[in-house]
Amino acid sequence: MQRVKSENTRPEMLLRSLLHRRGYRFCLHRKDLPGKPDIVLPKFHTVIFVHGCFWHRHKKCKRATTPRDNRLYWAKKFVRNTENDKKHRRDLKKLGWRVIVVWECQLKKPDRVLYAVDKKLRIL
Repeated sequence: MQRVKSENTRPEMLLRSLLHRRGYRFCLHRKDLPGKPDIVLPKFHTVIFVHGCFWHRHKKCKRATTPRDNRLYWAKKFVRNTENDKKHRRDLKKLGWRVIVVWECQLKKPDRVLYAVDKKLRIL
């Protein structure tokens, strides 16, 4: 698992490219914020997490499978991941940040993702 990237993943890079082309300016991986969000839009006081469906257990997604081997390890790992996600979202909201989660599978339809982000930022 050491080879699994936590920053600059393909889905994250795709979303960054889409947002940049749309005219949004943002910071990346701010260490001073809980959970080190993937994308930070300071102007809108909003953060975006780009979650992999497998690692962050996207409900009802076919990518959120559990490996056959070492099931107990994976169960604990996934519970820990989802609990951390909830804690980071809660902490960010307490600090006054809006939190958007974009799932890896959603980026197969980038126009929908951009529309949803625009809507949440009340741009449309």
